[in-house]
Amino acid sequence: MGRVFVTRLVPGRALDLLRAAGHEVDLWSGELPPPPAVLRERVEAADAVLALLTDRIDGDFLAGCSRLRVVANMAVGYDNIDPAVAAEAGVWVTNTPGVLAETTADFAFALLLDVARHVTAAARAAREGRWKTWSPTGFLGPDVHGATLGIVGLGEIGRAMARRAQGFSMRVLYAGRPGRVAEDEPPGVFRVELDQLLGASDFVSLHVPLTGETRHLVGARELALMRQAGILVNTSRGGVVDQAALVDALAAGRVGGAGLDVADPEPLPPDHPLYGFDNVVITPHIASASVVTRSRMAEMAAANIIAALAGEAPPNAVNRPGRPR
Repeated sequence: MGRVFVTRLVPGRALDLLRAAGHEVDLWSGELPPPPAVLRERVEAADAVLALLTDRIDGDFLAGCSRLRVVANMAVGYDNIDPAVAAEAGVWVTNTPGVLAETTADFAFALLLDVARHVTAAARAAREGRWKTWSPTGFLGPDVHGATLGIVGLGEIGRAMARRAQGFSMRVLYAGRPGRVAEDEPPGVFRVELDQLLGASDFVSLHVPLTGETRHLVGARELALMRQAGILVNTSRGGVVDQAALVDALAAGRVGGAGLDVADPEPLPPDHPLYGFDNVVITPHIASASVVTRSRMAEMAAANIIAALAGEAPPNAVNRPGRPR
């Protein structure tokens, strides 16, 4: 049977599933990702790798991994590996779709509420002894109910976000990914161009993968189109937003705030200027971090590996090697 390198301890039954299928599990148990040299060494000795988005596996890397047959990303996104390059090398690439949309939308909406109603800022003030009295003007923020939400990217997570917004009686607009139009628009969700969405929305929530087309999709020009009190929420990938432009817009008061679960790079250095704004909430890429969801993701990744090592097409393949190893 095969040798599987797992780049971090994962929740749920994933490791048990791999062992029950007869595979040897080589686990990196460190809290931080394996250093690049260690990652290369361990993958070179493996038939499969259960990888995370922190594990960059490029063409040069793959060229030295003659045994490798499948990279199973424990994520929906796979911008840490090029599926086309992997296919040329005879390596399957898989992801874990369909299990984290609701959990991620929960968190995106939580960020929206947090920034709008100053939850983190107010809690910090109370903890630090700055709660002196009740104030009729303290921590004033916009209403969420009845406001307009603009969703950029109407995939599974974007649609889940729209359902939550409708529960708050929000008007919901969406702009598709460049070159994409949703085939079946949900009731009460209206398509507009991105520029129109930015100008009409009280809240803008990003739900697109990171590609060449979407890198810095929201930059200085787009931020200037937002309402002055508009709030940006990003739970997709950090590179979708030009962070330098966001810092400038926040410093100039051109946007009302931001809720960011992703950054570029990750982790965001503790001295980064984004941490200096009270109207910015930054979390460490945890939108899918529920016990059930992360366990399902790990188990799906394991199932993809088991299928590939059995000579079958993995159920969640994002490429198709012309000649699998």
